[in-house]
Amino acid sequence: MAPRLTNPFSTMKPSTDDVRITKSQPLITPAVLAEELPLPAGAAQYIQQSRKTIEDILAGRDPRMLAIVGPCSVHDPAALLEFAQLFKSGTEQLTDAIYPVLRVYFEKPRTVVGWKGLINDPDLDGSFHINKGLHLARRVLLDVVEAGLPAASEFLDTTFGQYYAELISFGAIGARTVESQVHRELASGLSMPVGFKNGTNGAIAVAIDAIRCAQHPHWFPSLTKEGTPAILRSTGNSHGYLILRGGSDSGPNYGAAHIRQAVDMLAAYDLSRSVIVDCSHGNSGKDPEKQAEVIANLCQQIRGGERAIRGVMLESHLVAGSQKVVDGVAATYGQSITDACLSLQSTLPLLEQLAKVVGRR
Repeated sequence: MAPRLTNPFSTMKPSTDDVRITKSQPLITPAVLAEELPLPAGAAQYIQQSRKTIEDILAGRDPRMLAIVGPCSVHDPAALLEFAQLFKSGTEQLTDAIYPVLRVYFEKPRTVVGWKGLINDPDLDGSFHINKGLHLARRVLLDVVEAGLPAASEFLDTTFGQYYAELISFGAIGARTVESQVHRELASGLSMPVGFKNGTNGAIAVAIDAIRCAQHPHWFPSLTKEGTPAILRSTGNSHGYLILRGGSDSGPNYGAAHIRQAVDMLAAYDLSRSVIVDCSHGNSGKDPEKQAEVIANLCQQIRGGERAIRGVMLESHLVAGSQKVVDGVAATYGQSITDACLSLQSTLPLLEQLAKVVGRR
């Protein structure tokens, strides 16, 4: 008699869905947030004009230097806005040579774990009140525009941009995500000029590939303003630029030879020969004081006739250095809780130094 065969699918169905998800919360929609915190018409006109100015600078039509300056990340909106006001007043006499843009970074890419930024964890305690973080981010950007400064920010999460991208004048794709196809597709649909950083190891080619990719139209999944999952069609972004930030293998890459190499690689693909130098990260070895050395070197190159250097990025806050968040211990007002920064007091003389050589150019 033949043995009876058991049906392997006759047992109770095991759970295979969301086995490692323990909780979910509703997310506010971009349209609702925009209704609660609307962008005034005058502010929209200012953002549109600032984007055009940045494009003109990076295209060489405007002789000034783009100067993106601010904290490594935003953790205290009040301190950021105080920085913004002092930064604006401190550069008012320099605007014939530099165009000041405020660094407003809400998300922090982490190598392993750590605080992920104001949007993800606005209370700095692991509570992840993301709806609160999105409200704070949009409110901060509205206040920055009202203060009379354009804002620059990195796009890390590929959906968060729908909540505040209309308020950003310059976008960035970071060193950890520049090789990501979804971030290249995202950049192809962003409404502002976008800078692409070289890879964490210092590789420039991946950033150039990203610029080329973002120039093309793409279909990619995202959210509509009403919060509905959708596949979006982009037109491509012709305003993509290279940001040199050094790397673990290359070391600093702001020297004259590095600038020339970058320009040659850009020219090979008929891309904009304009280069933005991030004076922090790999170019400073994470030592904020060494940002001054980078500026001094760039000034020497500009004085010698180098025209490809069209922008700089500096990490700066009210108070120099950085601090760790400790339960029960009051934080130092105006000091970074992520990468260490130069003080604004030490930053302004560097911008004055830069403005002098750019003015002569």
